[in-house]
Amino acid sequence: MALTYTWKLTGLKKQDTADLSDLVIGTRWELKGTNEAGVFGTFSGATPLDIPDADEEGYVPYSELTEEMVLGWVQNIVSGSGPGNYMDHIDEQINKQINEKTYTLLEVQENDLPWSEASGSSEVAPEAPAEPAGE
Repeated sequence: MALTYTWKLTGLKKQDTADLSDLVIGTRWELKGTNEAGVFGTFSGATPLDIPDADEEGYVPYSELTEEMVLGWVQNIVSGSGPGNYMDHIDEQINKQINEKTYTLLEVQENDLPWSEASGSSEVAPEAPAEPAGE
């Protein structure tokens, strides 16, 4: 079953360096996956970000960051084509939560097993009367 995803940032970690202030070095985020029936599961994650060199073209001042921009960085790491991709693991966790909400898990105790005398389902059917042989 395909999931529809909703990403949300829940926090940032920032640090000053010798040349930069308020440099974002980490994120906290949540991913909500919803199936076609409207049942959802969530995964919370934390993604560290590389500290760029002061001359690096990719540096964006903290005051100019947008949620979409930072989520793009996270998504590139988490679900991109690089070695850090762990989207399969996230999907497994979200689907596990969805299944727990969708399907009831029951622990069956010994006295409730179908063959248990206490369950009432182990009655022995009466034997049919034997037909007389050769008459």
